[in-house]
Amino acid sequence: MHEHTPRHTAQIQNSSDRSFGLVFAAVFLIIALYPLLHAQGIRIWAILVSCIFLLLAALVPQVLAPANRLWTKFGRLLHNIVSPIALGILFFLVVTPTALLMRLFGKDPLRLRFDPAADSYWIRRDPPGPAADSLNNQF
Repeated sequence: MHEHTPRHTAQIQNSSDRSFGLVFAAVFLIIALYPLLHAQGIRIWAILVSCIFLLLAALVPQVLAPANRLWTKFGRLLHNIVSPIALGILFFLVVTPTALLMRLFGKDPLRLRFDPAADSYWIRRDPPGPAADSLNNQF
């Protein structure tokens, strides 16, 4: 991996148990009511699960702590799998073809090419820009 920080030192903060319960109550309520968009009946089991999560979140959120920790671990596992794949796909389908096309057409936007005839690699600005004393109190 390209990261310099060992994984065990990175601190991942769990969400509060109450917010975890409220989010899952909302998710199961959406699952319960989604069939209404297609003129079907609501899912009673999802309403019951939603109510259970809502009651636990409101009355005894500490009961949801093990499920919250497990959900966070699952999210970290998904992150370790999906993130490198998604970034790899993005790199090889977007960045690499763009770089190849730019090389093919001779573009050098960072002006990295060596120019033996150049006196300097500084880029002249026209007009020259603000006066030097205008940058004294930037912050």
